[in-house]
Amino acid sequence: MENNSDGTIATHPSGTHPDHHLPAGLRTPLRADAFDQADEAKIAAISDHFRAIMQELGLDLTDDSLAGTPRRVAKMFVQEWFKGLNPEHRPEVRLFENRYEYQQLLVERDITLFSCCEHHFVPIIGKAHVAYLPGKHVVGLSKLNRVVQYYARRPQVQERLTRQVAEHLRQSLGTDDVAVLIEADHLCVMSRGVNDTSSSTITSEYGGKFLADTNLRNEFLRQIGK
Repeated sequence: MENNSDGTIATHPSGTHPDHHLPAGLRTPLRADAFDQADEAKIAAISDHFRAIMQELGLDLTDDSLAGTPRRVAKMFVQEWFKGLNPEHRPEVRLFENRYEYQQLLVERDITLFSCCEHHFVPIIGKAHVAYLPGKHVVGLSKLNRVVQYYARRPQVQERLTRQVAEHLRQSLGTDDVAVLIEADHLCVMSRGVNDTSSSTITSEYGGKFLADTNLRNEFLRQIGK
């Protein structure tokens, strides 16, 4: 496995699941050959499929406002909304020696989260809060954001997303002392079905000392305003 110049992972071992680094129960449902096809080929195919959907809805694709929509949607799916499916974008969490011997709670809160409900393919919008207890090493703060964004940018359920972020951080930081809390609005609830615009969903995952020490967990919750 090689690293790209921007610190992301270049590929995944041939024939393995793109989330091979995660326990089987936390992997996003994907075929092992999901990324054998180039992005541009995927964009072309999705554009054709979405054009067919629009035609079935009775839309006039000769209208200049709609003519480019199939390709715009296809590019959005591959390059933006669902780019976290592609292991080429998996962030490498580089550690630095904790020379200043900081041992207290470190919290990155209010991380912007945009994802997509895998049941209805409509947005999930919210924020994530991540914390860990440093040991011999610390991590660049932006990497915490990048881990959240990587797993969010794919069709998701919030429960799996929360655990994927926590597990990735456990592996990268080499510690179980990790906490993740996500609060989000689901447009599948807000814009269809019960049409409830006032409810939100909160999920959390605690490991190590966060699970065993109520005071530490409460301090985390206090610092994120919960």
